[in-house]
Order: sequence, then structure tokens, then C-alpha cells
Amino acid sequence: MTVIAQPPSGESVHLEFSLNGTPVEVDLRSDMTMLELLREERGITSVKDGCAPEGSCGACTVLMDGRPIVSCAQLATRAAGRSIVTQEGLSEADREQWAQSFVASGASQCGFCSPGIVMKAEGLLGRNPDPSREEVAHALTGNLCRCTGYVKIIDAVLLAAAARRGQPIPAVDASGRVGSRTARYRGLDLALGDKPYVNDLSAAGMLHGAMRYSDHPRATVLRIDVSRALAYPGVEAVLTARDVRGERTQGGIVQDWRQFVAEGETTAYVGDVLAVVAADTRHAAREAAKLVEVEYEVLPPVTDPFDALQDGAPLLHPGGNELSVTKVKHGDVDAALAAATHVATETFRTQFIEHAFLEPESALAVPQEDGTLQVFSQGQGVWDDRRQIAAFLGEPADRIMVTMVACGGAFGAKEDLNVQCHAALLARVTGRPARITLSRAESLRFHVKRHPIVMEYTVGCDAVGHLVAVRARMVGDTGAYASVGAKVLERAAGHACGTYKVPNVDIEARAVYTNNVPCGAMRGFGANQANFAIEGMLDRLAERVGIDGWEMRWRNAVDVGDRTGTGQLLGPGVGLKKTLLAVRDQYRAARYAGIACGVKNCGIGNGMTEYGKAVLRPEADGSVTLFHSWTEMGQGCDTALAQIACEELGLTADRVRVSVNTEHELDTGQTTASRSTMLGGRAIIDAAARLRSEQHGRPIESLAGREFYGEFKVDWTTSPDDPSVTEPVTHFDYAWATQVVILDDEGRLAKVIAAHDVGKAINPTLLEGQIEGGVHMGLGHALTEEFVVQDGRPATMTLKSLGIIPPMGMPPVECVLIEDPSPEGPYGAKGVGEVCLVPTASAVAGAVFAFDGVRRTRLPMRDSAAARAAVPRLAGRPA
Repeated sequence: MTVIAQPPSGESVHLEFSLNGTPVEVDLRSDMTMLELLREERGITSVKDGCAPEGSCGACTVLMDGRPIVSCAQLATRAAGRSIVTQEGLSEADREQWAQSFVASGASQCGFCSPGIVMKAEGLLGRNPDPSREEVAHALTGNLCRCTGYVKIIDAVLLAAAARRGQPIPAVDASGRVGSRTARYRGLDLALGDKPYVNDLSAAGMLHGAMRYSDHPRATVLRIDVSRALAYPGVEAVLTARDVRGERTQGGIVQDWRQFVAEGETTAYVGDVLAVVAADTRHAAREAAKLVEVEYEVLPPVTDPFDALQDGAPLLHPGGNELSVTKVKHGDVDAALAAATHVATETFRTQFIEHAFLEPESALAVPQEDGTLQVFSQGQGVWDDRRQIAAFLGEPADRIMVTMVACGGAFGAKEDLNVQCHAALLARVTGRPARITLSRAESLRFHVKRHPIVMEYTVGCDAVGHLVAVRARMVGDTGAYASVGAKVLERAAGHACGTYKVPNVDIEARAVYTNNVPCGAMRGFGANQANFAIEGMLDRLAERVGIDGWEMRWRNAVDVGDRTGTGQLLGPGVGLKKTLLAVRDQYRAARYAGIACGVKNCGIGNGMTEYGKAVLRPEADGSVTLFHSWTEMGQGCDTALAQIACEELGLTADRVRVSVNTEHELDTGQTTASRSTMLGGRAIIDAAARLRSEQHGRPIESLAGREFYGEFKVDWTTSPDDPSVTEPVTHFDYAWATQVVILDDEGRLAKVIAAHDVGKAINPTLLEGQIEGGVHMGLGHALTEEFVVQDGRPATMTLKSLGIIPPMGMPPVECVLIEDPSPEGPYGAKGVGEVCLVPTASAVAGAVFAFDGVRRTRLPMRDSAAARAAVPRLAGRPA
């Protein structure tokens, strides 16, 4: 065997290899990764950077001599003399086959993982042309998908394998009709990696940015010295707080998040930005950022919210360490508990959870000839992006144009500004385009997490199990900055009684600042934490009453004419009992099963005025451009909203194009609260009615160039803080669900039945994908996932360490779609993107109790047999 010595790091080497069948010769750094070679030197963007250099997500998978490898974890020099094949190197027939298989099965949601999965599966089919479902799942180990739960991805691989054996791929619906399985908008491009994300974009003369973060969660910054960084070859600028001309502190609700921490200020967490570097290459920017020298006075961090509430605790924000208190009270809880036949008290704890979206944060800012600034964003609200970028730069909002680019997953974490302000500042100061893309490690330390919440519950019921009272005290760690923490705890309080009738309620929920990573929006938004507690209490009370879990829930489930825990009187569209009936028989037939009901608000509510806004513009070719305001991040809003336009205008799916940017004033806030289909759909129906009123039977192209605006306004919800409200309307609508988790005789996950009241299934394929993906995330929340923070410092700094359940650990999911129409939604539709994981952890807790007899009160339940089987490498690790 010949051993070739590796040249010293950074030295130039000459490399010859084959790339997609073409000989290549290139000179490059000896420490360059194969991913850098492909993306930055050869311009191949189908290979995605999701976790470099970790090699855990699989988004950068390519074939080397016919075998799949993760290119981010390989030095480029390994390609010497070898054949490297990316998506672009597959035959057109194979590319078409893969794309059609992914579209037919609904396998792509955000799409960021899809190209890597295609290449991993291509390698599998080269070895095994007729794999089983289990063999596909095993082969995809190492390829992470956070959206789909892998169910439809495995379906797609099996379709492609069958196609290569001569079987036809099922025809894809292109009707665009509401209720059809119309193919995902731009689904072919997603599967092949042809739809660009921000990090795939470039501009002439573009600079690359890199951040310098705080070394300590709490420390006074005495000095920031950028001189060594400025001297690094290729560096154009190094900026700090002193370069900000506008408002340095931003925030979607509370303006307390410093985009730069200045000399003389005290850091709030290890993700605080101290400086940002711009250089000719990403490598140079990152190397220079390491050279920014910072002198600190290190202070002890405050990392426990209960400590933060104590008298004498260090003041982390001028207004105090308590961000918010939400109270929900009605009836006489003390009297009801005193008279109750059964009373139970328990304390539940949930954990920090990382969103683990596959596309790290990225933004590109491009100065325009007219002096405006074009910003390409993957945030969850481009109008909020524009407002905050403009304030940060000290410029009028009309000088900033923000365009929504494909978003590779978000799940709430991209509601807050991430790197848009920093990229914009670099572009303004240098006069050149600037792009910043975070590494996975930077992303993990930087963006918000799911709130860990401690919840003390006391619940009483009568002799036959009817609930009479709920008292709950909740304390949530909101971390370094407010983000939407007050709203998350408000939502937890509002959902504290779950899906049940409770005549006497006393809830208090506090959001508390610490020096931990900020916590903010994450799919479920406080409802799933509260669900774990209230469903756990129902299980305990059912045992005392002597009835099973299904019967306990049936006796207490709300229906039309009942009131929620906040006192809201429910009108039509409450399909909760229908979901319970749909799962009853399977729950009772299973030996080891857990059951839980779930509810999630649609819309922000709580007194906030909300809008849906849309513009329809006919084009000369007979198509229509739909301008809407919502971020497509894998949930399918582009597709669902396009289908509504098709339905209203009698068009097929290929005749509707979608655009989201600040060219039109369609500000409806963040894409959050499972509301985009409901509000956006109603706005499109309004716009289509205006268009039709002008059509007079003529073809749609006769109106080419005209724009038809539509709007839907919700201004009838009420604030929980308004003492004058006697009939509260907390939210304009709700989605309802019941889930059953079944374990096998070894305690392993065997099946999940998910019955969801969706109001109206705009697109069943999209809904199934949301539910399957939500169940996957919920199972991780229940059993294996935790973002560990120790003394204010993240300890789980890789995707692999987070405990995400791999394909082999994912059980079958039976989706049952119940349609109990909502009066508010388009055609009766309700949002399903969040409720799909609200009851999952609670159902898992019931199932593991049925198996081993242990009542668990803390997530994740890593000590269970189900957890050990789902992610075997976590066996023996502490919860």
C-alpha cells in the first residue's frame, strides 16, 4: 500500500479527478473539503451545506466511484484519481425519474435534504435494485430529514426502484383543485436541488461574511481589537457596534435583542455578536473572524429561571428578569378541589429542543444602482425583516427590498432576525454584495430553542371522572432575549386545560430571562409543553376513577357549545370527538398503548388584529401570478394557496406562479400560528372575486397586467389582560387531534395513529406529510431529543448529538383526516402544521407507562425501552 503524505494545512495542491464524467484539474488549498471544492470552486449547488464539517445530515452526499459519501467530511484531496458524481452527473432519464418519484409521493417538503437523499438512494439502487422498505430506511441512516418523518421519502425511493424495473410512476395530479393531491409547487426542482436557497445565490463582486461571537454567556466587554483580522489577506472590512448608524437593538415584539454587543456592555449569551468580517472568500472571512481579539470581565451567568426570580439576582434586563406573567382565572378553584372526589398534584418538566432545520441561516444583501438595497432572506416574515433592517441601518423602509427565497426548514426559529442585518450592514459599508451563511455549530449557538418549562399542576375530578378544577403554575426559561417568549408562555397558559371542559381554572405562566440561549417560537409554541402536563394528569385521574384513557378523554372532551380553558365559547367546527372515535378501537385492542388529545390555535389571537392579504395579476400568456405574504418553509403554503387560486379562477396548477417579496405592501406578520392557509386563502378568495367581477366571460389574459387585491381581517379576538371582557374569544379558530402510540412486546415504537380534524383537506398529500413529520418531531421531543445547556454554554453542538430519531427508528404512521369545517377557513380548512405534534409526547408517555408501569414527568424519556430502540446510541446516556 502506498501512503501519500498529506501536505501541511493551507498549502496549495494540484488535483486531478473526474467530475460528472469530465476530467478536472484544479489547484486548491490542501485543507479544502470536497464540499468546498464542489460548491465554491466548481459552482455545483445541488450539494447542500447543512452541517459541514460534521457529516451528519447527508445533504451534501455525492457518489465517489459509485458509493455515496458525505462530501463535507472528506478532504478534497481524496478525490484524486477518482470519479465524483453529483445530481448533475446523473442521466436526464434518471433525474426525471427521481424528480417524478419524489413529487408523486410528496417526499419533498422544504427540499433541502432531497438532493442528498437522492444521491444516497442512487447508491443503494446501484447495489440493490429491489430493496425492501426496511433496507431503504437502513440505507438512509445518516441522511436527516426534519420535515417528513421519512415515510414519503421511503415511498419515493421504492417508486424509483420500481420504475427502473419497468413499472410506471403514478401520474401526478396537476388539476390544482381544492381537495386534490396536486403536486407540490416547484416540487421537481426541490427534488433535484435546482431550486436555489440563499447560500446558492451569488452576485458579481460578492463578499463573504463571518461572525465573531461572545466567548462567555455573561461578561462585560472591555475591548474589541479588530486589527489582526483587518490585516488578514482578502479581508475588506471588520465591523462592530460602532459602525451601526441606526437602532442596534431589534426584536419582533420586544426590542431587546442587540444585533451587536458594544464595548462596555455585558453579553447576554454565547451567541451575542461582537464583530462581523467581510472577505473575498468564506474561508478567509472565517479565519479572520478568529483573529478578532476581545478582552472581558467575566461574570457568573444566571442559568436557572427560579434563581433569576430571587431577590438580589443580577439584573439581566433593565425591566427586570421577569419578561411576562399570564393569568387565566375563572370560577372557584379552591372550593372545587375541596369538593372533588379525586385530586392529583404533579410537577412536569420539559427540555430545551433544537429546531434542527436543515438549512443554516443565510442572507444576501445586494446594493442597487438607485441606492436601494436588495436583501434575499429565508426568514419567516420578509416585511418584519425589512422593517428591522431599515431601522438597523437608519434608513427609510422604502430603500430596502426583501425577497423571500426558498427556506430550508424553520419550525419557528427563523421568526427572529438572524444574519439579515449583518449582511445588510456589510453591503452598505463596503458598497459590494455581501452574503453571510452560518455554519451548523454557529447556528446551534445562535438561534432560539424550544422553551423548557416547569409546570406544577393540581387537578380534581368527580367520582366518574368529570374534571372540576385545574390549577397550574408554569415557569419558562426564555433565555437571553425576549424573542416571542411572552407569547409562548401566554399560549401555554391558554392551552393549560388542553381539549377539556374545566369549570374552575387558575393558571399563571411566567417567562423569565436567563443567560441561556434565547428561547422563542417552535412548532407547537407552548401548547405541547402544556399538553404533556394536562394529559399526564388525565392519565393519573383515569387510573383513580377506574376507567381507561379513552373514556376519561371522551367524558371531558369539548364540543360545540362548550368552553375552553380560557372561557371561550366554541361554535361550529369542533371535530375533537370525531378524532377520538377514529382511534378508539385500535387503542383498546393494543396491549401497550397511550392516548392523548391535542388542540392548537389557528392565528395569534389574544386581541391582536390579523390579516390575510394577496394580489392576483393575470399575465399575457394566460397564467396568473399570485403575490402573497407567507413563508414557504416546507409546510406547503405556496401549493395550498396556489390551489385556492386555481379553484377560484378555474385554472390548472401550471398556470399559477407564486411570488413573495416586499414589492407589494402585503405585511401580515410572521408565518406562524398555523394561519397561512386560513388567512391567506380567504384573501385569495376575495382577490379572485374582484378579478372575476372584471372578467365578464373574457379569457383571463384580457386582464393582463392588472392587479387585484384581496384581504381578510380578523379583529374580534380578545386580550387576556382586558378585565372588561366577559365573553373571551381567545383565538378565531382551533385545530383538534387525537393520537395513539402503540408499542410492541419489546417496548419499541410499533405504530402511531394520528386522527386530525383538518376542517377541509385542501391537499391530502401535504396534510399527511405535515402529520407524519410532526409525529416524528413529537416522538423525538418525547423520547430522545434534548439541546443540553450547561452553565449557559451549549453542550450539544452537533446534529448527531441532539438525539433526532433516524429512519430506522420511525414507526408507521396512520393518518386519519377528519373534516369538520371551520366557519372561518377557506372551504372550512384549518391549520395543521403545529397540532400534529401537540399530543405526541403525551401519548408516548401513556404507552411507555403501559409497558413498564413507570409514570414519567420529565422529557425526554431516555430511560424507556422505546427511546433506546429508536436511537440505540443513546442507550445508557442520562435523561
